[in-house]
Amino acid sequence: MKKAISLIMAIIMCLSLCVCAFAADSGEEEAKTLQFGEDGKFTILHITDCQDGFPADERMFDFIYLVIEKYQPDLVVLGGDNSVGSGETKAQAIEELVSPYVNTGTYFTMVFGNHDHQQGVEKPELFEMYKTYGGEYFLGVDEDNPESSKVGTHFLPVYSSDGSKIAYGLYMFDSGNYAFNEDGEEVGYDCVDEEQIQWYKDKRDGLKEETGDYVPSIAFQHIVPGEVYDNVYYRSAVNLGELGRSFYGNNYTFVPKLNRFSGFLNEPPCPGYYNYGQIDALAEKGDVQAVFVGHDHVNSYDVVANGVHIINSPAITYNSYSSKLNQGCTLIEIDESTSSYSREVITVNALALEYPDYAEKIGVSAFTAGMYETLGNLLLALGKAFAIFGTILDFLGAK
Repeated sequence: MKKAISLIMAIIMCLSLCVCAFAADSGEEEAKTLQFGEDGKFTILHITDCQDGFPADERMFDFIYLVIEKYQPDLVVLGGDNSVGSGETKAQAIEELVSPYVNTGTYFTMVFGNHDHQQGVEKPELFEMYKTYGGEYFLGVDEDNPESSKVGTHFLPVYSSDGSKIAYGLYMFDSGNYAFNEDGEEVGYDCVDEEQIQWYKDKRDGLKEETGDYVPSIAFQHIVPGEVYDNVYYRSAVNLGELGRSFYGNNYTFVPKLNRFSGFLNEPPCPGYYNYGQIDALAEKGDVQAVFVGHDHVNSYDVVANGVHIINSPAITYNSYSSKLNQGCTLIEIDESTSSYSREVITVNALALEYPDYAEKIGVSAFTAGMYETLGNLLLALGKAFAIFGTILDFLGAK
């Protein structure tokens, strides 16, 4: 009897091994599904411009671990200029960079910035490093034209809390590196190009066919779209040189339109040199509600261009320049019932005030953290108070 049972068990084990071997050889990979929680919420941390080498500053990782622990995000989006480690240490730098997400079991994805590739490793190879070291927690794919210089442009669906349908969408765009003129001379920063805009339109329309309607979405990229200038600065009749900026045939002063944006505008935005109509395309069907960017480290504003919000998240870097007023990241919470999002800037100083052990670890006193938080809130309040002058200028026809 025991021999018969042993024989049966052996047959079952052999069949099981055959099934497992077939599944492994089939090349199929279980889909990683993002989904609204039972509370109807989906939370994203936009962490941008880490911009450090290997080994990176421990204070940055202290912040990342704490915000993950506090907010338990469903997804982290790395917003570009993620790693500037040398070519020799690039793999180690990326392995270290993604370790907080792997160690905490947090799904993440990323977009490239203009500095990621500058250390002698090209973006296709870098993207493979994210896949290797991110493992099952890295959700990035490269959906765009593989022959394009843009790498990692992709779409992530967020399913409804009951898992029955795609309820929200997340677009990731590689906004490129630098732009060149017809003579091959570098003229400025790059931008989302025409091929990517067409990819977005095809994806958008395909989702409508699949779901029956356009899917409400937000997008992420590194370099800010150029439409931001008409929403943060007044125009000038002449080129002001170093006292202003010129984009797309228009000249701009540094006089801010305080009634047109909220948050910090601590430096002039640096958009792409060319503009292929990305914002117009995103606004066309009303599905994309906002584009979250990085690139300009000390800005954390929210403006609206053609109905699409352009939101600059602050940098978390300790290696490049940052601002004590808003150094940190952006928390995004999407509500399934309303198909809308809210955003909040999470600063280093705010966390230092809330967590004394963290403050001690990163070497920030409660007095210093409180001073910067108070100053930042005061400046934001003053901006709102003086916004009335912007309204008056609008009434007078100022552009």
